[in-house]
Amino acid sequence: MRGKSLMFQGTGSSVGKSLLCAAVLRIMKQDGWTVAPFKAQNMALNSFATSEGLEMGRAQVTQAEAAGIEPSVKMNPVLLKPTSDRRSQVIVNGKPVGTMSAMEYELYKPQLRQDIKRIYDELESSVDCVVIEGAGSPAEINLHDGDIVNMSMAKAADAPVILIGDINPGGVFASLYGTVKLLPEDEQEHIKGIVINKFRGDVKILEPGLRMLEDLLHIPVLGVIPWMDVDIEDEDSVTERFDRQTGSGPIQVAIVHLPHISNFTDFNILSTERSVSVRYVKRAAELEGADLILLPGTKNTIEDLNWLKQHGLADEIIRHARRGGMVMGICGGYQMLGERLFDPEHTESRIPEMAGLGLLNFDVTFHAEKTTVQSHGTVDCPSGWLSEHNGLMLDGYEIHSGVNAFGPECVHFLRLNGREDIDGITNPAGNVIGTYLHGIFDTGAFWHALVSHIRQEKGIQDEGNEIITMGEFRRREYDRLADAVRANLDMDAVYKIIRGEDVPCGRWNEDE
Repeated sequence: MRGKSLMFQGTGSSVGKSLLCAAVLRIMKQDGWTVAPFKAQNMALNSFATSEGLEMGRAQVTQAEAAGIEPSVKMNPVLLKPTSDRRSQVIVNGKPVGTMSAMEYELYKPQLRQDIKRIYDELESSVDCVVIEGAGSPAEINLHDGDIVNMSMAKAADAPVILIGDINPGGVFASLYGTVKLLPEDEQEHIKGIVINKFRGDVKILEPGLRMLEDLLHIPVLGVIPWMDVDIEDEDSVTERFDRQTGSGPIQVAIVHLPHISNFTDFNILSTERSVSVRYVKRAAELEGADLILLPGTKNTIEDLNWLKQHGLADEIIRHARRGGMVMGICGGYQMLGERLFDPEHTESRIPEMAGLGLLNFDVTFHAEKTTVQSHGTVDCPSGWLSEHNGLMLDGYEIHSGVNAFGPECVHFLRLNGREDIDGITNPAGNVIGTYLHGIFDTGAFWHALVSHIRQEKGIQDEGNEIITMGEFRRREYDRLADAVRANLDMDAVYKIIRGEDVPCGRWNEDE
């Protein structure tokens, strides 16, 4: 091992690889290392536009922020964005190269290996150490020969591997043992440590199993990480965020959980307002009582709009808006608010045309060319409650295909990048808002303004909530995450593994 890399792999998806990578990157930064994240292939609908206008998965953006460096597409050279159960858009080096079925992608993958290795080497040469994340499990034996993200990546980077098992669903010892033993011997030798994640309870109860695992595999267990209550961005739609309510304030916010929901990280900051309660909804009845309905981004706007109509949510959203209730859409959710959606090239859907919700006076036409750009701008509204916030500065990014044609009833409220064309629009009443700007809430100021307006409409006294930016919120959570992991993971052993030194088993022996 060359001492320039460390890799985390898992016994399956959602075992905590992304989170532990972020934690170790933060710890290493605190300890004076220059570090960077890397994942050869991501499958996620949460994506980000870099400063070069390239698209990458948000998991590595989060990890880059934890490491204190600017996100780069070099950290995630391949991104898969599912468009249906069988097909995904394939993004290579930040640009779409086509939409492929699983079998088509398997045939395409071998030509990516050399490109991935070149990009990794460039990244590795710029830092002290690269922390690499695997995907799913390395023991998916039916996919082993075409692997580009797990053990083939460990070999290409000459990286030692720490294997993570999730104890929460049960069977963690069997999954760890089985994962190791299903690998060829030369790949087993890459695994230098084991971590058990998401534990609740007294570690003493686990110790007999930990000793037996070490005796069977001759691989040291480096730590048992407790279940952590930290608010770090989720890698993709496999998240508990959709199943819980956050906050307990009187202002009810309902986020529609679309089938192809993307970039729901736009809403992570919402519960920092004390007067807000936030929930994700899938049924029309769950919209009852909402003060604000949010339509998020989606990888398939027209088909998700069709889903809204089939499940009665579209009618309820329209009724809510016509009663004066607040509705806001971001990106794909914004496009749904218009009058008609056209997809003549079948860029997103097999459906060439569909009526929108008709709450904003514009049409949108999809094209194959995608806008991926970081954006900044100011609120610039001619009238209504939004005009009270003219000059408010906002930052974010745009990732969308689709060009809007505005009608005369549109009221523009947001000017981006000094352009003459203005991005965000609202209706004359000011209760329906749409924008392409992901991250519009991240400064905290626009979200506070929106909540204050709803509070005023409901006659609720302003609580004087301190405005916190998403950057401040994330930095606080990264440090909390690092503290929790440092307290439960043997970082001295981790540093030895990076340096290529042996770490003995036995830390869980009863006499120690």
